[in-house]
Amino acid sequence: MTSFEPKSLSTSKLHGYLLSAVAPRPIAFASTMDADGNPNLSPFSFFNVFSANPPIMIFSPARRVRDNTTKHTLENVEETKEVVINVVNYDMVHQMSLSSTEYPDGVNEFDKSGLTMLKSDIVKPFRVAEAPVQFECKVNDVIKLGTEGGAGNLIICEVVKLHIDEDVLDKNGMINQQKLDLVARAGGSYYTRAKKGFFEIPKPLSTLGIGVDNFPDHVKNSMVLTGNDLGMLANIEALPTDESVKRFVEDLGARYSNIKTATHRQKHKLARNYLSFGDVESAWKILLS
Repeated sequence: MTSFEPKSLSTSKLHGYLLSAVAPRPIAFASTMDADGNPNLSPFSFFNVFSANPPIMIFSPARRVRDNTTKHTLENVEETKEVVINVVNYDMVHQMSLSSTEYPDGVNEFDKSGLTMLKSDIVKPFRVAEAPVQFECKVNDVIKLGTEGGAGNLIICEVVKLHIDEDVLDKNGMINQQKLDLVARAGGSYYTRAKKGFFEIPKPLSTLGIGVDNFPDHVKNSMVLTGNDLGMLANIEALPTDESVKRFVEDLGARYSNIKTATHRQKHKLARNYLSFGDVESAWKILLS
């Protein structure tokens, strides 16, 4: 067995060991708002529930390892003392992942991820309409665990109202775990689907994905593409060029003779097939043809 003292490891390597070994971890999809009313949305897997009376949840946005800066979520809760914690199910996991991209201050991750802002009843931050369970919370305290990169900040939240989609409830009014279909975080790019096991999602581009807000309308409003499909399509640095689309369509024509006359719906179905194999670039070329 290989053994280490934490101080003998770089913070990034220790971070990797901790996150890979302590898994799977539930995800707090935290919606906050700054003092000027600008929304922010970001996932955190240092998270759990710690009390039912009072109902207390704690999540921890860590200081960035690479440059020791803090995240907008932490800055917002320190300013406003409010947060909405949304749970993440499999149907929205790609959109959740995209929202973790470090977009500049002022960029709305709801728009980038294609998720819907839903007004809360008590607190100011928006809920994620697609989340099957949403917790409106007041922040009771923020406990800083250190001042160096990688240090956590325990945000102690008291639930003041919870919202549950009736579709995930059983006949007794309790949550059915199979219907809820939660996902959890593991190390690297791995997640686990509570009812099925591990699967993998590529990390959002460090160069910033284009976001759902930059999609053509027929793609953004597709009746065929799912939220996960939109999340995959949004995590691309730039759309394919007109020339690359033209060449792709010409090559594809040998196998799919009607591609040039296909309807949007037909193209969206074909693009979904490519997305099922992780081929985002080809999917985009079909959608743009």
